[in-house]
Amino acid sequence: MGIVAGLDSSPDFTRIVVCDTDTGAVLRQGYAPHPVEGAEGAGRPSDIDPQAWLLSLGEAAGGGLLEGVQAIGVSAQQNALVPLDGQGNTVRQAMVGGDRRAQVAAADLIDALGGREAWAQAVGSVPQAAHPVTKLRWLAKTEPDAAHRTAALLQAHDWLVWQLLGRPARRTTDRGGASGTGYWSAAGGGYRHDLVELALGHQALLPEVIGPAEAAGTTPEGLLISAGTGETMAAAFGLGIGLGDAVVSLGASGSVMAVHPEALVDQSGMITSLADATGMHLPVVTTLNAVRTLRGAKELLGLADLDALSELAVKSTPGSHGLVMLPYLEGERTPNLPHTAGTLAGLRRESMRPEHLARAAFEGMLCGLADALDVLRGRGVEVRRIFLLGAAAELPAVQAAAPALFGVPVVVPQPADYAAIGAARQAAWALGVSQGALDPRNPSAWQGAAAQVLEPGEELAVGQAVRQQYVSVREQTHPGAFRS
Repeated sequence: MGIVAGLDSSPDFTRIVVCDTDTGAVLRQGYAPHPVEGAEGAGRPSDIDPQAWLLSLGEAAGGGLLEGVQAIGVSAQQNALVPLDGQGNTVRQAMVGGDRRAQVAAADLIDALGGREAWAQAVGSVPQAAHPVTKLRWLAKTEPDAAHRTAALLQAHDWLVWQLLGRPARRTTDRGGASGTGYWSAAGGGYRHDLVELALGHQALLPEVIGPAEAAGTTPEGLLISAGTGETMAAAFGLGIGLGDAVVSLGASGSVMAVHPEALVDQSGMITSLADATGMHLPVVTTLNAVRTLRGAKELLGLADLDALSELAVKSTPGSHGLVMLPYLEGERTPNLPHTAGTLAGLRRESMRPEHLARAAFEGMLCGLADALDVLRGRGVEVRRIFLLGAAAELPAVQAAAPALFGVPVVVPQPADYAAIGAARQAAWALGVSQGALDPRNPSAWQGAAAQVLEPGEELAVGQAVRQQYVSVREQTHPGAFRS
């Protein structure tokens, strides 16, 4: 028996959970926002001093929260790049988030290596504005002096682990974090130093990639620090997903990821091949239009909020009386239609009612995510159940339609700090291995997430008919959109 802590340093705050080592039960919690000046109402900044992450960590851990803790795991926002000089000091503020400044740099990198297929083959993903490799290219083009002084590269969780250990000579990362950089291959299991040089203009020191159950080190006080990982990987670990499970996340945009035993190299670039926090792989497919589809429908119908949209949608019937919405409101990534617009098909006098449009928005959003799921299924990924995440997962209209459209049971977990819990579980694993009590190939089994399970049941056939109606409209409007 013992206790471990997991901390999640998200883009806006630090959350800490203290958990029982054996069961995963959350015993204590802490929270503090990052002290970022000028962020109120101005959106998230693209640059942030990493010291803000340490300050909020210290505040969240106040009041003796970590008393008695034997090990700490660190989860942090992905894609944050911390460039260091030869002495280990930050060359400039960390570059975080989607960072639209780097969109031109992404296009430059894609061309420089010979196209999207070349990148998918090299590292399992195609550069986007958020990727650290793209931020390096932006740095080299826009701030050449800072780029020239950059001698080492870390991501947010790497930097935090390094700080907790007292800035030792050895710097580490994990497979999950490394797989999102754009210069580490999940398939090959190694760095592509040539891609760092292609982006930055010269080589830089990269952190050692350690195994899922390895410790990054021990503090002078004897506190074990585990490898750490990115938020996506930590949340998957905290949820306890395994082979046969997929996670559908409903944000403004959407994502579908699943656990798979091998990396998937996708020449079309639709699949991003990430590694997870356990030694497996997390292929991810994203859509640009998820909850933003619902928000658009809400505004079109003059409704107050998404709850009102859901209430209206459940007054309609499956198939929305023949209305089909292709929700490509911001263009789309899956399928790759960056310059298209949304489509509303099946307009007839009897279908032109607010409740049918409301339901068509929900069905369009979910069918778009089902398309993303099918990209993974088409590559041999087994999907036996789906975890549905995001505030919109609680909406009755989503819960009524999702199981039949996805064709498998849908699990809606209760809200919890799953990334922090996943980080704590990693800490417990590393601690157990260091004590000889756990196998480095198998973490301890913690309690599963408390959840509601929704079965397709008798609605399955109806749902699949709705899905086919959607696919027919998509094929008529964008023929061959999913052909490589």
